[in-house]
Amino acid sequence: MQLVRIMADGQAHWGRLDGETVHLLAGVLGDSGFSDAGRSVPFDAAQLLPPATPSKIVCVGRNYADHIREMGHAGAGGEDLPLEPGIFLKGPNALAEPGGSVAYPEWTENFHFEGELALVIGQRCKNLGAAEALGAVLGYTCGLDLTARDKQREDLQWFRAKAADRFCPLGPWLETGLTPTDLHIQTRVNGAVKQDSRTSHMIFDPVQVLVYVSRYVTLEPGDVVLTGTPEGVGPLERGDTVEVEVEGIGVLQTRIV
Repeated sequence: MQLVRIMADGQAHWGRLDGETVHLLAGVLGDSGFSDAGRSVPFDAAQLLPPATPSKIVCVGRNYADHIREMGHAGAGGEDLPLEPGIFLKGPNALAEPGGSVAYPEWTENFHFEGELALVIGQRCKNLGAAEALGAVLGYTCGLDLTARDKQREDLQWFRAKAADRFCPLGPWLETGLTPTDLHIQTRVNGAVKQDSRTSHMIFDPVQVLVYVSRYVTLEPGDVVLTGTPEGVGPLERGDTVEVEVEGIGVLQTRIV
């Protein structure tokens, strides 16, 4: 099932996408679940919103060995790979809608794309076990971790580099029926393939990530977990169009303006 968030009648609504129709849903994420609200809107008339309502966006850094090597943090033989996930945060301010635009920040000279599989949490959870971890996920979507690479190297923390406004486009919708452990993930810039990998190449798979993160923080309904980016990251220019595609989900498109 595909779940979307849209603007309708001046309000944000969750909906179920069925072909070219969005059936609006009633209820609150994390309560007893959604129910049919008895209304629908044409999909082509819907204004898409990020398919999440996070209190926090938890991000895994350096979760693909080839990306670690391209960034110069491990040897060709795999030495110095992380023994546990490296975690950083973005705030809700970083969300940007699918199909939207992001202004190239005037304070960076090295603005990078990082395409990722994103998990959206569906229930309040803490200290998840491996057997129950994926049951806490409402659905899966495409994420774009925008990064001011020069500031990432300059700063003690990655606040400017990773968590500035609109540095996390997300979408286009949630796919609820996926197994996330071996999905094709691809990032294109102006149609040219830049990243091409599979989620099976993660060092820490989504189950391990959820178990690790929930040991330290309580995950709330609507929270987002970004699972890391494969090799091939690179700079963006004004006028570029970035597409992140994950198998079984769809395409997240973002324009850099």
